[in-house]
Amino acid sequence: MFRLIEERDRELYYAYADKFYNSDVVNAPVPKVNYELTFNEFMRSSDYVWCYIFECEGKPCGFAMLSKTFSQEAGGYSVTVEEIYIDEEYRNRGMGTQFFEYMKENIPAARYRIEVELENEKAKRLYERMGFEVLPYVQMVIDKHNKECKENSQL
Repeated sequence: MFRLIEERDRELYYAYADKFYNSDVVNAPVPKVNYELTFNEFMRSSDYVWCYIFECEGKPCGFAMLSKTFSQEAGGYSVTVEEIYIDEEYRNRGMGTQFFEYMKENIPAARYRIEVELENEKAKRLYERMGFEVLPYVQMVIDKHNKECKENSQL
């Protein structure tokens, strides 16, 4: 089951974000202040970002964070799966597949995107089974907030 995150899930979300960003599926952890900024945005509005809590047998077992932009290239909204994490004991039960099916059926978009580390072969296979294709270009970013956090932590 998937449900939208609620205020009562704040500490649960922080714990899941921490597990995700300290796992081997991401390049580097993010400052913990970002967890709070993100959660506050979940509570403020679902205009740009929202989060689903995964539940199995009535207990939390993971989460997914999605964001929305408009893409002229795609001709409409683009939904990006920013993060998806499932507790280890609930993996390989079809939860990821079920979530992607739920997303495509319930969150209309012209394009769905996801990032994956090149070494994460298992995730890449799942994403390809769900219809995602590898893009032939490199994304580039300027992470102003993360740069500022890193600089401040060195003071």
